[in-house]
Amino acid sequence: MKRVDERDMMFSRMAFDRDSDAYKDYYKRNPDKKDIDDQLRNKNDLYSKDTPTYDPLLAPAACANFEFLSDIRNLCEGSPAKEKIEVEAEIVTGVIKKLALHYSALDVGIAYADEKFYYSHRGRRQENYGDVVDTSLRNAIVFTVEMKKDIINTAPQVSAGLEASKAYVDAAVVGMQISYYIRALGYNARCHMDGNYLMPCIPLAEEAGLGEQGRNNLLISRKNGPFCRIGIVTTDMPLIYDNHEENNIKRFCKLCGMCIKTCPAKTIPQGDDSATWHIEQEKCYDIWTSIGNDCGVCISACPIGQEIDTKDIKNMSDEEMNKFIEEYKKKYGSRKRVMGKYFI
Repeated sequence: MKRVDERDMMFSRMAFDRDSDAYKDYYKRNPDKKDIDDQLRNKNDLYSKDTPTYDPLLAPAACANFEFLSDIRNLCEGSPAKEKIEVEAEIVTGVIKKLALHYSALDVGIAYADEKFYYSHRGRRQENYGDVVDTSLRNAIVFTVEMKKDIINTAPQVSAGLEASKAYVDAAVVGMQISYYIRALGYNARCHMDGNYLMPCIPLAEEAGLGEQGRNNLLISRKNGPFCRIGIVTTDMPLIYDNHEENNIKRFCKLCGMCIKTCPAKTIPQGDDSATWHIEQEKCYDIWTSIGNDCGVCISACPIGQEIDTKDIKNMSDEEMNKFIEEYKKKYGSRKRVMGKYFI
């Protein structure tokens, strides 16, 4: 598994100010990305009033969520208590899991965060652009939080973007509660949240047994399909790891393909080789700026979590999967959708 450089991520690239050293350095090293990135910079911002999904009441609510996340970003790290409480790994692992669920997580697992799971270099914030990522905290508490299906099924309306931003807030708050608790026990802990992750979330969520990456490049979680967001806390506190589980998600994705047909950007790969299932993030982001929010159509197109669960898929034959998919298409057409703005 090749480590990802955060500087290559779309949100990092869009944050480079044209006059900054980060901008000059990045495009000196990646001249092939400069033209497309500059074109995208000249388009509308997300939730802009000049986009077709803009709503004067709901768009500010989504923006407020992201502003709140920005304000608490500096709380992701902190010093542990001077007195360390000795813990038994098995007992404290159980406590952490119960606390995560109590704090409103949907599901939780524990993984070993090998160096390969971390970004190689930072890039989202210009103040730490190019810094080598600290990989010293190797025990990871990975959890999901719910995105409500009926709201995401309004995609690509702004209500779906609002629900996604709310889930990022939920994940950040759960992660903060867990990391503060661990530091109170005298151990190091870092909360990874929107705008301040040190690693891509999905590979570590897979390692923790929470689900599998689907064709749409999203986590198809064992609890709620793609209708979730991921939070991570890394720590040096001893923990017991969970096992990665295979639930035949990729086999289901090969037969389904509903996200391919509905993706406005036409960027979801069609081939059967799951190793080639990579989204062209430039095309995806281009649609976001055209629509006015982070779309969500590929999430709502997925039948998993809507009328079938991963536990049902695990032991299904191809014939049974195809039968379910055809019946689902007859019932909902290209995808299940909720019309209207939901909150209004």
